[in-house]
Amino acid sequence: MAAVMRLLFLALLIATPAVAAPADPAQACKDALSGLATPRFVSLKPGKAFVRAGPGDQYPVLWVYVRRGLPLEVLKEYCIWRQVRDESGQVGWINKSLLQPDRLALVTRGVRTLYSRPDLASPPVYRIEAGALVGLTLCEGEWCRVARGGKGGYILRAQLWGTYPNERIEG
Repeated sequence: MAAVMRLLFLALLIATPAVAAPADPAQACKDALSGLATPRFVSLKPGKAFVRAGPGDQYPVLWVYVRRGLPLEVLKEYCIWRQVRDESGQVGWINKSLLQPDRLALVTRGVRTLYSRPDLASPPVYRIEAGALVGLTLCEGEWCRVARGGKGGYILRAQLWGTYPNERIEG
């Protein structure tokens, strides 16, 4: 009987697939990096996101973003964490799952005019207040074409936060 039990045990051992060894944490971390250039702009995916003092859940929450689509500048990457800066200059770490590549910008300082063409002499389309989120559809030179709520127009790039001075955007 003992011999039969040993044979059964041996048969089960051979028939059972080997359990894979845990993945190499360093490789898992490397795989989580985007490979994209830094710095770069992204936008906030959810309506609520915790910003931490360091790259991990063990770090304290510094503040919470509650505005979906908020543009953020990615400064560094570490595993699944991205160090970001907001329009006020605050820097913290956020999980990459809370970010999206969609290009949005914030209108800065006061009420701004959007124009029908990238020319200050062109007819104004409408006015937009500081803090408004706009989608970037094209940026060339000093001008960006933006859209918000079904309306669109051109605004001077210097009146936006969420794009670099000479960055070309086609969206």
